[in-house]
Amino acid sequence: MTVTAPSSTAPSSGSTASVVSVHASAVHGFSKPAVDEVVLVEGVGVAGDAHAGVTVQHRSRVARDPSLPNVRQVHLIHAELFDVLRKVGHDVAPGDLGENVTTRGIDLLGLPVGARLTIGGAVVTVTGLRNPCQQINDFRPGLLQQVLRRGDDGEVERLAGVMGIVSRGGTVRPGDAIDVALPAPPHLPLTRV
Repeated sequence: MTVTAPSSTAPSSGSTASVVSVHASAVHGFSKPAVDEVVLVEGVGVAGDAHAGVTVQHRSRVARDPSLPNVRQVHLIHAELFDVLRKVGHDVAPGDLGENVTTRGIDLLGLPVGARLTIGGAVVTVTGLRNPCQQINDFRPGLLQQVLRRGDDGEVERLAGVMGIVSRGGTVRPGDAIDVALPAPPHLPLTRV
């Protein structure tokens, strides 16, 4: 993974972040099947995905106010989460939690608001944390408490990935490298969106 300030190109840790798999579904369901590639459309999201749109597409949010901007155009989850979940008895695979892009080698949850991820030919700007809901327990009983819990400091931890908007369209495929450009300081921590 290469982490850069807005005008810097200096690498940080030297590790490589990459795309494990990509997923899309034209219907509002929970899990998304793996596909060979996804096309990200600037300002819209994943072409052909039920959550693509300039305004909110998640059904619960549409019910509240369908005119709100869609800050949840792309959902990314780190594959390392699945490794941890497997250790506590939950066999969860890429796409099972409804993400569009499964990553490895990047601390998605540690990114600040506005971090720009260059993935394949596209750029995704991180807007916030996915807010896990009851559908996760419907998928696997007991899973919600593993991805939405209280930390040692009493703060709520949301571990089910991050959401973003498409700032530059392009095609994303498994194996694509991910580069990170951080916004100018101060860096704001991610909150639920």
